[in-house]
Amino acid sequence: MRLLQVLLSLQVIICWVDPSTGLGQSGSRLYHTNVIKDGAITAGGIAMAVTGSMMILDKPKLTENDLRGLDKSQVNAFDRFGAGYYSKSAQELSDIPFYTSFALPLLLLADKEALPQAGDIYFLYAETVSLAGGLYALTAGLTNRKRPNVYATQAPLEERLHKYATNSFYAGHTSATASATFFAAKVFHDLHPDSPWKPVVWGAAAAVPATVGYLRLKAGKHFLSDNLLGFTIGAGIGILVPELHKRKDQLGWNLVPVTETLAGEFTQGVALTRRF
Repeated sequence: MRLLQVLLSLQVIICWVDPSTGLGQSGSRLYHTNVIKDGAITAGGIAMAVTGSMMILDKPKLTENDLRGLDKSQVNAFDRFGAGYYSKSAQELSDIPFYTSFALPLLLLADKEALPQAGDIYFLYAETVSLAGGLYALTAGLTNRKRPNVYATQAPLEERLHKYATNSFYAGHTSATASATFFAAKVFHDLHPDSPWKPVVWGAAAAVPATVGYLRLKAGKHFLSDNLLGFTIGAGIGILVPELHKRKDQLGWNLVPVTETLAGEFTQGVALTRRF
């Protein structure tokens, strides 16, 4: 629930940005946003987060009797090694890159190419955050996978019986972090397609949520598969939201007319091209 509170608070703050301001001339806009359509999508993400939060609160808590019937062999073979992990220090340490990640897109304000388009960029960031939070909340509310630390007999009883002990699927912290870092990397990539810093930016975008995922695994909050799925979903949202809002003349994939002479005959057609 702390994760959802952070995401919702961040989304509300970002939504104060007016996408119609600071855009320069319309012809120079990299992304196309629509206040009504994108506002509805963002609101839908918030609605999913609120609904999911209510579902999470309504889930039955584990009991000591439930703990007595636990066996690590019940966990699938891929994730079984993590069953029983518990580390309070790893949990607390994971919060550092988690919270820091949400500020990374703000670094774009120092980019002279991004600043004139700040309205569009941060409106899309709000949409990204709301979708990441909403999808996680609904999934956690609909599933009851026990966290790895529930199997940790050395963990305090209050941790094993915590009201959110069945929110293991999937890793919300990892997903939220990936959505923020990959969004920032994608926008940088679009603004600077020829920059030699792109490998560094994309590498950092992957490293931060991977670090969060590792720490959440060691903390006993999520299994490896939870983190892998969370990473994938978050990264996908962070990349797709700006990509799907690129102006038609900026889209990576394009249909272009072509002419060619084959066997002495002049032919015309179209070609599907991809700009990297």
